[in-house]
Amino acid sequence: MFRNYFKTAWRNLWANRVYSFLNITGLAIGIAVCILILLFVAYERSFDNFHIKNIYRLNEVQKFEGMVSSQKVALSMFPMGPTLKEEFPEIKNYTRINRAEKIPLNYGEKRIYIDNTCFVDSTFLTLFDFKVAKGDRHQMLDKKNSIVLTQATAEKIFGKEDPLGKTLVSYDHDTTLLTVTGVMNNVPANSQIQFDALVPFSTIARPNWMDNWGGNWLNTYLELAPNSNVAALEKKFPDYLKKHLSADNVNSYQLFLLPLKEIHAGATDIGLDNFNYHQFDRRYTNIFFIIALIVLLIACVNFINLSTARSAERAREVGVRKSLGAARWQVSFQFISESVLISILALIAAVVLVFIFLPAVKTLSQRDLHFPLLTNYKLLLSILSGTIVVGIISGLYPAAYLSSFLPVKVLKGSVQVGKNKGLLRNMLVVGQFSCAIFLIIATVFVLMQLNFMKNRPTGFDKEQIVTIPFDRGGYRKFDALKKDLLQNSLVTSVTASQDILGSHLDQSGVQFKGDGPTRQLGATRLIVDHDYLTTYKMQLVAGKNFSPEKSAVGREYIINELLAKELLKDNAHAEFSSLLGKKFGFDSSGTIVGIVKDFNFNSLHHKIETLFIFNQNDWGFANMSVKINGGRPKEAISFIQSVWRKNCPDVPFEYRFLDEHFKELYKADSQVSTIVGTLAILAIIVSCLGLFGLASYSAERRFKEIGIRKVLGASVQGVVLLLSKQFMRLVLIANLIAWPIAWLVLDRWLQDYAYRINISGWVFVIAGIASLFIALITVSMQAIKAAIANPVKSLRSE
Repeated sequence: MFRNYFKTAWRNLWANRVYSFLNITGLAIGIAVCILILLFVAYERSFDNFHIKNIYRLNEVQKFEGMVSSQKVALSMFPMGPTLKEEFPEIKNYTRINRAEKIPLNYGEKRIYIDNTCFVDSTFLTLFDFKVAKGDRHQMLDKKNSIVLTQATAEKIFGKEDPLGKTLVSYDHDTTLLTVTGVMNNVPANSQIQFDALVPFSTIARPNWMDNWGGNWLNTYLELAPNSNVAALEKKFPDYLKKHLSADNVNSYQLFLLPLKEIHAGATDIGLDNFNYHQFDRRYTNIFFIIALIVLLIACVNFINLSTARSAERAREVGVRKSLGAARWQVSFQFISESVLISILALIAAVVLVFIFLPAVKTLSQRDLHFPLLTNYKLLLSILSGTIVVGIISGLYPAAYLSSFLPVKVLKGSVQVGKNKGLLRNMLVVGQFSCAIFLIIATVFVLMQLNFMKNRPTGFDKEQIVTIPFDRGGYRKFDALKKDLLQNSLVTSVTASQDILGSHLDQSGVQFKGDGPTRQLGATRLIVDHDYLTTYKMQLVAGKNFSPEKSAVGREYIINELLAKELLKDNAHAEFSSLLGKKFGFDSSGTIVGIVKDFNFNSLHHKIETLFIFNQNDWGFANMSVKINGGRPKEAISFIQSVWRKNCPDVPFEYRFLDEHFKELYKADSQVSTIVGTLAILAIIVSCLGLFGLASYSAERRFKEIGIRKVLGASVQGVVLLLSKQFMRLVLIANLIAWPIAWLVLDRWLQDYAYRINISGWVFVIAGIASLFIALITVSMQAIKAAIANPVKSLRSE
């Protein structure tokens, strides 16, 4: 019986090849999109799933006087881990982690720079379940001056030698001997914490660090007892802070916990998140999944529409089957089997499409995605069963409708089948195009917002600036590097700083002594060389730039306009110039020498914050900025490299253009715009396939009518208009439905940006015109074919 059903289904598909092709193509696109998006979603949700303990990260909310708004940060204080474990029984264990700068290591005559070394507590491998290749995971971080390497790093240093027990020499501030005590498997790509080597904190820690309350510079992870009440634990944190922080600082901090497995996708509002590899907002992941389902739904709607539209051709078949004794369920099963067959054929085509486009998706998403269809039987069964379900759902309504025909009326030819189903088909077409038009509008606004952020003036010049990181202690060569670089016209300016613009800068507490009592406040800090403002062409609105030489009267500070307004908030009529010479900074010896025009030192996701800048740095610089001749960039880079090798022969030369760094800030936004735009195009294509099929059927059904109209003098334009106006009306209704929904959704989405575009009505109009134009072309292809046909052929049988 089943064989007969599928044989009949195959014959029907072959007999109606055009409509079968439209259905299979639409479903194949929908299934392929769903598979690709599900691969991405599954990968995103797999982050840190290999850790089995109940791990949470400790985070802070900081709100200092002088800051525009509070901010969440992933950092915490060094004493917090041990004291939290000691004071709260819910906390079973803790570990702290901090990323070190690139550390040079020697093995014999061989020098190696490990890119990603982390200082951790000895409990790191007790909390986290990273796999160990060699060594005892419970002891390998116990001893001072030990080091644990990943397999890739061990092979890079030792080749095929057994690394355990080998000694590496670190030439950091002091010469340190590090003994290899363990080798880890390479860190999985779906781990938010990435490292090449681990060194215990005991190697660098000092006893006075346990008294360093207020210094936030590392991440703390806590293991909670099973079934712990996290909300109740967080309510105890204010009393904990009162116990340990000074009265001046206690109100500036709040603590909260975030589950380890929620951090990757749920911490996009948390700054200074140094251990969140490939961070991606969960909301975008969910949006991709919903859009993929919409594309698949549109494809299913195509099948329903084309099946019910062509019901007249199948009515006599149903009548004959029923008159020969077929039950309604048997007729229904026949049509459902046809739907399932179409779905299976579409799945085969979809799998081919997935393998073709997966490399492009991997490149776009920068994710290590795989499609192990033949090696993962669970995946194979899931996709196959999902496809069969799609086929059954798509065929349910056509099967129920077609199997309801009464054989007596059908065989007499007295029933006008399909006539009362036009309203449903129209509603489905409107739904299809409403979704497609919404996606078109969303894509345009996403692209506009992205371009707005990329092109909005930041308040400084970032063009043709090369940033070069210093290794630890390498900043000591900065003066020599700067002198040599400025000898060549390929370089126009050189400066240095502790942070790169576009990164989340640190905050510090400072004091200000104006005309009233001394104020304690907090603001973002930027530590720079005295030529920094000149190199970046930042505009002073009052005062002067830093002195080239160290000031004899104390450290010089330049503040931004926002901080100046904060300092003058009790004296609104005072000029900025009244702040010049006032005592400001970490102690009473510093003075304000200038006020710089506000500039966006973070990405445009964040508002400008209060900022102070100072030079005469005692802490060292982390980055050098070199402004080059834009007309000869290759020559300039080669020259910089030669100067670097002359002054830092043992340090690898690494560089990056600042504008590339800013592109990285908006990488997630760019990925979203590309993916949403691609899905919008696919939604339009699938919708047009359905519209093409309906238009083709409409033209066939009215073939004789068109012939009579042409004999009576109707023009080709008139016939095209006759066949097109019904579909144009449906697309117009779809626009009226999609516009308000898109407006509401986009207005809410744009609230996440500190600087955003306005919602422009012209985008909606253009999207409406584009959708009408696309639909008109799709329908007109069949309408023109019908209009130019010889009427003699259509009337020959009359």
